Amino acid sequence: MNTFYTKLLVICLVFVTISLKAQDKTEVFNENEFALRHNFNNSYSVNFELSNRAFLYTNNDILYKMRQVEFSHFSAFNLNLRHSIALGVMFRNRDMFEDSSNEIRVTQQYNRKSLFKTIRFGHRLRSEQRFYDNYTAFRFRYRLAIDIPLQGLKLDVGETYVLITNEGLLTSAKINKPELEYRISPSIGILLSEDLNLEFGIELRLDKLNLKTEESIFLNTSVELKI
Repeated sequence: MNTFYTKLLVICLVFVTISLKAQDKTEVFNENEFALRHNFNNSYSVNFELSNRAFLYTNNDILYKMRQVEFSHFSAFNLNLRHSIALGVMFRNRDMFEDSSNEIRVTQQYNRKSLFKTIRFGHRLRSEQRFYDNYTAFRFRYRLAIDIPLQGLKLDVGETYVLITNEGLLTSAKINKPELEYRISPSIGILLSEDLNLEFGIELRLDKLNLKTEESIFLNTSVELKI
């Protein structure tokens, strides 16, 4: 494994761990995601995802308590090798597990990819309309992702990679003040086969940066299967 890439991942993990220890009110969640993806041709693909989120640590208690399940769909259209657009819809169920509103979300997305030597960069812009029981929120997101293979110049079956994402978010709704949010997530992934990918990651979320900052930690697992 390249020493520089290893140090970069360790720095990100230390940053997230220190943040967790520094705040007693930090909540910790576990999130698991399973995705099915199908490419109809070089221009059009679809993605279906099923995920769940559970509390691991909240109110100074260690526990495992389900918070939500959600199902989402994205249709992506490749404009060329580097640029794509996508439309998505998601349903999130929370009232099954707690006294909270469910959510229907509609998403519009633009994505741009570029390559520098062995490092792949991904720029993603999203606009979202989030429909709750009593109000609608509008959210705008920009994410920069850095994807680095850990063996060789490109990712082959059986090899691992590092993925680091940085994302800024702005949410606006009539009943609430605008909110700024920042997320950073280092992950380790492995390409198990040409059609199966597995990732493990840790994510730090800083919510309400312009109001009263709230921190949360996510331990994430994702599986993507191409069919």
